[in-house]
Amino acid sequence: MPRIARIVALLEEKKAENITTFDLREQDYITAHVVIATTLASKHALSLLDHLKTTLKPLGEEFYATDESNEEWIIIDLGDIMIHLFTQSYRDHFDLDGFLKTYNKPH
Repeated sequence: MPRIARIVALLEEKKAENITTFDLREQDYITAHVVIATTLASKHALSLLDHLKTTLKPLGEEFYATDESNEEWIIIDLGDIMIHLFTQSYRDHFDLDGFLKTYNKPH
């Protein structure tokens, strides 16, 4: 999917790590796709969010909601795509990857 590839490329460009995508279109889940990335630090997550917004909004991507109340785990809702930006400790602790693997295999 070109939108997913663009998001992954933008995250890689700004040094996000361990980027994983999940295609959940065939599953009973709240969104069609999930992208998870590890940030280098909490401030890095805010920088990634800003980079995604400034690059994707002019391309017509709509940001329905963002939860940036905790810089350790930022959630970006693009409607059919949810992006989760975690610090390593939060990613390990909440294990969203493990949870989503019960729905589908990562790509």
